[in-house]
Amino acid sequence: IPVFILAGLLVHCVFLVSIFDIYFSSPLVHGMTPQQTPLPPPAKRLVLFVADGLRADSLYELDSNGTARAPYLRSILENNGSWGISHTRVPTESRPGHVALIAGFYEDVSAVAKGWKENPVEFDSVFNESKYTWSWGSPDILPMFAKGATGDHVYTFCYAAESEDFGAEDAAKLDIWVFDHVKSFFNSSRSNQTLFSALNEEKVVLFLHLLGIDTNGHAHRPNSREYQENIKQVDEGVKEIASLIDNFYGNDGKTAFILTSDHGMTDWGSHGAGHPSETLTPLIVWGAGVNYPQKVTTQFFEDNFLKEWKLENLKRLDVNQADIAPLMASLIGVPFPLNSVGTLPLEYLNTSALFKAESMFTNAVQILEQFKVKMSQKKETTLSILFTPFKPLSASEQINFLKKIRLYIEQQKYDEAVSLCKTLINLALEGLSYYHTYDRLFLGLSIAVSFVGWTTYVILVIIKAHTNLTKTISTNKKKSTVLFYGFASAGMIITFFLLIQTCPWTYYIYCLLPVPVWYAVVKEIPVIQDLATNVLSLHIGQSAGFLLVCILGIEILVFSFFYRSALTVGLLVFAGWPIITQLWIQAKTKALIWTLLCVLLAIFPLMPVVGREPNIPLVIAAGLLTILISFFSLISLCKSENKYRDNEDLKVYFYQMFSVGLSTYVVGSTHNSLKIKQGLPVMNQIISWMTLVFSPVLLLLSPTFLFERLFSILLSLMSTYLLLSTGYEALFPLALFGLMFVWINMEQEALHHYGLSVKPKLAVFNFTCTMDITQLRQLHLDDVRRSFFFVFFIVTAFFGTGNIASINSFDPASVYCFLTVFSPFMMGGLLLLKVAIPFVLVSCAFEAVQVTTQLSSKSLFLIVLVISDIMALHFFFLVKDYGSWLDIGTSISHYVLVMSLTIFMMVMNGLAQLLTTRRLGLPRRNKHHSM
Repeated sequence: IPVFILAGLLVHCVFLVSIFDIYFSSPLVHGMTPQQTPLPPPAKRLVLFVADGLRADSLYELDSNGTARAPYLRSILENNGSWGISHTRVPTESRPGHVALIAGFYEDVSAVAKGWKENPVEFDSVFNESKYTWSWGSPDILPMFAKGATGDHVYTFCYAAESEDFGAEDAAKLDIWVFDHVKSFFNSSRSNQTLFSALNEEKVVLFLHLLGIDTNGHAHRPNSREYQENIKQVDEGVKEIASLIDNFYGNDGKTAFILTSDHGMTDWGSHGAGHPSETLTPLIVWGAGVNYPQKVTTQFFEDNFLKEWKLENLKRLDVNQADIAPLMASLIGVPFPLNSVGTLPLEYLNTSALFKAESMFTNAVQILEQFKVKMSQKKETTLSILFTPFKPLSASEQINFLKKIRLYIEQQKYDEAVSLCKTLINLALEGLSYYHTYDRLFLGLSIAVSFVGWTTYVILVIIKAHTNLTKTISTNKKKSTVLFYGFASAGMIITFFLLIQTCPWTYYIYCLLPVPVWYAVVKEIPVIQDLATNVLSLHIGQSAGFLLVCILGIEILVFSFFYRSALTVGLLVFAGWPIITQLWIQAKTKALIWTLLCVLLAIFPLMPVVGREPNIPLVIAAGLLTILISFFSLISLCKSENKYRDNEDLKVYFYQMFSVGLSTYVVGSTHNSLKIKQGLPVMNQIISWMTLVFSPVLLLLSPTFLFERLFSILLSLMSTYLLLSTGYEALFPLALFGLMFVWINMEQEALHHYGLSVKPKLAVFNFTCTMDITQLRQLHLDDVRRSFFFVFFIVTAFFGTGNIASINSFDPASVYCFLTVFSPFMMGGLLLLKVAIPFVLVSCAFEAVQVTTQLSSKSLFLIVLVISDIMALHFFFLVKDYGSWLDIGTSISHYVLVMSLTIFMMVMNGLAQLLTTRRLGLPRRNKHHSM
């Protein structure tokens, strides 16, 4: 079996990694020649302000008394420049946003693994193409553009990472730091000849990254006074810097200014997904080469923002975020970034028609270059007879397009030239996508075939080893040798085919995986035949009914990933389980409690996602409720007769109850302290980290009797969970644990009901008692339900309080008891711990169910494996890389979730065994026994 587990882990890792290869490999290509507009540019230098986390509506809308929130920028868009909305893509995080702005392409998912900080792929940017770039701001953003640059002409000035503190008095000081440093930089340049002459060169970029708004938004929400005050401060800072730069250059009219944002923010202070509040960002452009405001009488947009912002009469020019990179490049006359997929927004330019047409032509050629490189790469790795080119852009079509555009420009038919350029750009982007997804169908099918094969094989293993549905059958040696050679030759043919095409090594894994998997299945044909005769002799209606119920159950699980309310439906069906199976007749009280708890737990998936509205009193109530329940449980434990137990052992529970009380106090006082802007109290932080470290140790000191150990697990996990809670979710583990507790009792009744075994006394049942192998029974149909319950509870544990699948449901407030300084990996780790706690509760209950129902953990686990693999196959086909980015992000996370669930459940199984069976002895106790 260890071989089987290893094979299973390996196969699942391949399945998991495959989607990143099939759907999300990096779209970047290298080897293009830089393209530059041949005419002199309108500006010598460009100043880029990026107000991190600034929403479009927060900047453009008027206050309650009708005044602008950013008076200077409002006057710019009304009198001096052009404005619009820049539409960003998901994931709406700082790094991908800046890459789109400055390099002109949308970063692929492979960057997630680097925490959006390091360069997972080398790319070109406007900064790299400039003569000099000076940048000021956050250490999370600036270094990546300096690292990607060739030569050392990109200079960065960053503050310390510790300054990004969500609990600080005011994060606006981060922006003030930037403005002050820019001022002193220009002042010092007057006495530094080298710097002075460098600043007076052409093709210079100054980049100011302003993180204060984002930090204030996370800490206080975008509708807060702090966020809105910060916008005012940024407005004043931009005004000062603009006038400083104009004076420095003697008002030569050769400076272009751009103010925009990398992403917006939801009302509850998070970003990452595709809500309009996150994807709509402001764009204001003014200065050299930029159009003045254009007055219009009517303009049509699907949203009603123009009316709300009182801007109906000024032309709104919307762009995609990646379009800003070509705009910057054409304003200062540098080559367009090589990997840019943006289209130059001509309406922002105030230049000659010839300049616009030439710039557009450069843009088209630059994107066509990427298409050519991509096509030649694909052609090299595909057999010529199998290669199907992208028809609309064949070599002759490309030449046709370029000749026509050139001719129009020479004939001064600039509008025709521009519209033809746009057509060419769209075709080239379609072609890029066509070649990027060229092998998708072929690889997807390979994985799907392996999936089906693997699931079939696991079902066969269950039936052969853990049921008495088949007789033992002798294998025919001659037949198996023929089979082996057949599959081996198939493998060799596939390898040869991949070799001729010089495919990447991962293709070999995906295409060869079905061979051994299906060989293992076909080898078991006698078992399949024997099973078929057995099933046919059963009642057809029963078999069909059982299959139908299984399919329905799995579909409800799949549905619950999209609609949390599906879990409510499932839990209400579970509530009726004792009635359907007549179990309630023999255990009325237990059945009643089971039904009530199912209904109680069913309320949670209907609640809004956690983190939108913090509710600390609810967390405190959950803490007090836990202490109350513990108190009554302890009294009943002391009264209960158990000759194996030593009452000294019960002391551990008092320590654990004290720990829960302490956590409740820490949550209340930390959030109060942050409310009055006094930061995170050091004492609270120490207690929080100590609770996190020591609560598992206390747990291992408790007795290993079934109920006592489970109760100890709840107390231990609750003390940590309370520290990570901000609202109603603090009550969730209590309701879940109550149901798990009753579930263990109900499974006993079910065993008795089906006459499968004698009921052991649960009160004195000990986890550490070694199991008698001979006592283990074979699988029964009811065990499929048992496994399904487990998978269902695991999914409920995950989605019960919100959909963690979307990055933006993470609220930084849930880690404020531990840290307030921005640290993505530490915060992510604590969030994962919060997600894992309900998992651990369910896994420990399942361990108890396995032990008390006398089943080998392996057999139940195999059924769980089949259920989750069938779910994973659903999600494999539901993965998207198009449409709204929220859909894309969710579809990836669903697949990754189900795949990691399988791997995770193997780990959880081991952890549950450790938590339930291990015990640390204390020396003091030995003395007590010797008396």
